[in-house]
Formats: sequence, C-alpha cells, structure tokens
Amino acid sequence: MRFTDPVFQTHVIYLFDMIGTVIFAITGGIRGARLKLDLLGVIVFACTVGVGGGMVRDMLIGNVPVTAFRHGIYLVVCILTGLIVFFLSPLVRRGRDLIQIFDAFGLGVFTAIGAAKGVELGLSIPGILLSGVITAVGGGVIRDIMSCRIPVVLTSDFYATASILGAGLYLALAQTGLIPFFWMFLLVMAFVTGIRLLAVHYKVRLPVSGGKTAFFLYRRYRKKIRNSKDQ
Repeated sequence: MRFTDPVFQTHVIYLFDMIGTVIFAITGGIRGARLKLDLLGVIVFACTVGVGGGMVRDMLIGNVPVTAFRHGIYLVVCILTGLIVFFLSPLVRRGRDLIQIFDAFGLGVFTAIGAAKGVELGLSIPGILLSGVITAVGGGVIRDIMSCRIPVVLTSDFYATASILGAGLYLALAQTGLIPFFWMFLLVMAFVTGIRLLAVHYKVRLPVSGGKTAFFLYRRYRKKIRNSKDQ
C-alpha cells in the first residue's frame, strides 16, 4: 500500500506544509493590500504570516538557523505569493470564503507540524502545546502588531483555541505510541480544520471580558427564579 511508504508520507506532509505556507502568505498579503501598503510592504506581510510562526518557534526551541533560512523555498514561495496578491488583490479578495476554508486547513497543518517538532525535541507538555500554537498563529500575531492592532486571536474568533486543542490531541496520541506519525499528523490536521470551520459556521467565540459569561447568565437565571417565587 502506497500510503505506508515513508517516502510518500514525507512528500504528502511537505506538500501540505507548502499549501499552508501559500494560504497564510495570501492572508498576510491581503492584509497588506487592505492597508494600502506598497509592493515591499505586501511582500513583507506575506512572508511574516507565511513563515513568521515557524521562525519564532525555531528561535525559541533553539532550532537555528531557522527552517525558513535553511530551506529558502519557503521564503521564495511567500515572496511570489505576495507579488501575486499585490497585482491581483481585487480578484483574490473575492474568494474570501474559499480563503477562510483553506486558512483553517493551514491552521491544522501548522499546528500538527509545530506539535510534532515539540514532541521530537522532548519538550514539556506546555512546551509542546506552545510549539504547535506558535507555529500556527505566531505569524498572524506579528502581522497584527505590525498593523498597530491587538492580535485578532486574543480578541475574537475560535482560532488559537482550535490550535491549542489540536496540539493537545497530538500530544495525547503521541503519548499512547500506538499511531504512526503520519496518521497522527493527518488526524490532528483534520481535527483542527474541522473545529475551526465549525466555529466559523456557528459563530463560536470565547467569552469576552466584561461580557455575558456563563456565570453572569447563571446569576441572571437565579434572580429570575427568585423573582417568580416572590410573586
């Protein structure tokens, strides 16, 4: 069976990694185009989101020179993607829904890759979780900081949370030692992608500070019950 061939599995993961890099680079380039940056600015944003998370992860875990510098194809892909977005930004923006779907796919891919890197280096549980999450959302965080705004993953969307859950799933599967790496990668990728898409579809968000949290709703419910008894 070809799926059991290690070389084939490596090529599949590499292909998914490249697709995720392109998708993230597109989202970065689109943000740069919306901010009306020049050509260099759009390319910088594309590279930041495309490889920024992996670069931060590599620096934190001591994997230097970082992967993006050792394998220049990643930066080349991001630069080419930034150029395409710059010249075709109106056309690219029309595919917003499609990009959102592929972005969820990229989130799953990078979460699995980051968590796998943490397990490979024998990091602690928090280290493995952070390795997965930083790889997946680090570039977007840097992009938002460069845009002078609070990172989106901290204010809305079930985005980083999906990555945390995915990294946790990878860790749990790795601890069992029953599932080969390739299948763990696919399971986590599909899990994170699915959670993210469901959250987008059903508009799932974490409670906001000062908003109507579960505790607030519970107190309001108890107060309503109390008032009905008094009547």
